[in-house]
Amino acid sequence: MEIRLIDIRKHFGPVKANDGITLTVPAGTIQGILGENGAGKSTLMKILSGYQHADAGRIELDGRPVHMRSPADAIRHGVGMLHQDPLDFPPMRVVDNLLIGAPGRLIPQRREAVSAVAGLAGSLGLSIDLKAEVGSLTVGERQQLELLRLLWLGARVLILDEPTTGISARQRQELFDTLRRLAAQGKTILFVSHKLEEVEELCTRVAVLRQGRLVGEALPPFRVERLVGMMFEREVTPGERFACTPGKTLLRLAGLGAEHGRIRLEGLDLEVKAGETIGLAGMEGSGQSLLLQTCAGLRPVTHGRIYLDGADLTGKTYRQFKKRGVAYVPATRLEEGLIPGLSLADHFLLTENKPGFFINRERGRRTAEERIARFNIKGTPTSPVESLSGGNQQRALLALVEPGSKLMLLEHPTRGLDVESVIYLWSKLKERCGRGEAIIFTSSDLDELLRYSDRILVFFAGRVSEPLDAATTTVDELGELIGGASRSGDPVDAVSAWPGGDGRAPDDAGCHASGAPENGDA
Repeated sequence: MEIRLIDIRKHFGPVKANDGITLTVPAGTIQGILGENGAGKSTLMKILSGYQHADAGRIELDGRPVHMRSPADAIRHGVGMLHQDPLDFPPMRVVDNLLIGAPGRLIPQRREAVSAVAGLAGSLGLSIDLKAEVGSLTVGERQQLELLRLLWLGARVLILDEPTTGISARQRQELFDTLRRLAAQGKTILFVSHKLEEVEELCTRVAVLRQGRLVGEALPPFRVERLVGMMFEREVTPGERFACTPGKTLLRLAGLGAEHGRIRLEGLDLEVKAGETIGLAGMEGSGQSLLLQTCAGLRPVTHGRIYLDGADLTGKTYRQFKKRGVAYVPATRLEEGLIPGLSLADHFLLTENKPGFFINRERGRRTAEERIARFNIKGTPTSPVESLSGGNQQRALLALVEPGSKLMLLEHPTRGLDVESVIYLWSKLKERCGRGEAIIFTSSDLDELLRYSDRILVFFAGRVSEPLDAATTTVDELGELIGGASRSGDPVDAVSAWPGGDGRAPDDAGCHASGAPENGDA
């Protein structure tokens, strides 16, 4: 299906999100859409998929003008969008989420839906328990669920907004293979991403947006430096690798055990020093989030102890962890991190610990202006958080972490951020490490883990590796470990110890972990 977007315009107050964009995408194309945060990519895709209405301009599909009044209209025309943040109902089962909004009989045909979607999942190389509650799935699995739903509903144009966040390298490759097959069948793919290497690998053409305008297009072979230049009008370099100068022991886990759903961690011993950054690698849902949530007081400890700066916090509440200096930033922005309907200023007021019974709106406005400037958020103090782009929501979420925290627990901290924003954000985080704060973070980007971590723990099938020195580990080695190989290249038995004989790390490594998932399944 050929797509023509003609003179698309969309304003949000004084902000020109789309300023006269004209773009043609031939059928069977995998079209990359690049641009810095706030460039107008998501707005343009939401207009095409019926989630927002353009102020001016028109859309043509296969030469016919169409009017997208709603997402239901769009899917009837064969256009579906996979958003950065999953649009689903977490308390409901997977199969019921699939049936919501689907055309058909008054009584849902669950058996037929399960059979059809299971067949689609098999063809895509995906594995999702259709009887599970959506709330028990990882962010990556929920994105996969929405992709299956769109294909099941008959989408011929697929819009994917940062679809590789939270999935493993193997799952990403399977997704890319599937997208290529779909394009070969005549389906049109619009691939919105900040990861230039993914665009270079997958896309057959690229359009670059900047400040609401289309500033250039490119065909393979792509020159990454030219794409970066079009995105930012200047060269962007990652700079030098940050080195860690570890201080005193800040966090100590002694024989820690925790479980949630099918994931269980056992006997985890870990010491994190002040100023240190620990990266958690592994396929999504292997236990990384469980560890972060346990260290934040959001999941109960089944056995063992948690010590922060010498104080025993075992069994304490999230509020007590927070008072002790633990800051947790979740992966799901609009479900756990931000409150739709509230402005940026409201959010900063809620995070303050100021005495008194009355809300000081002026102080909230000043705080919001200061954080907006410091984190380069494209919005105003009165902007509702849901009106921001995904990348700017992520910046706002990180801006809510008040200075002076001892330990920052971050799930996918750069999710949805462009390359310049990633570099800037980590420079700010490393400044905080230089003041004695520590970071534990998860990421599906192996380069990010290796570049910004001091040590890396690899999660596989409910087990946790001994800590790796990030400076001496390669991307290939890390990818093999995530897939279950040992450092010698041999496969790791899910119930055997990691390298080190008895599963224990050397005494100076500061970490030992073992664990087994329930019924041997993670």
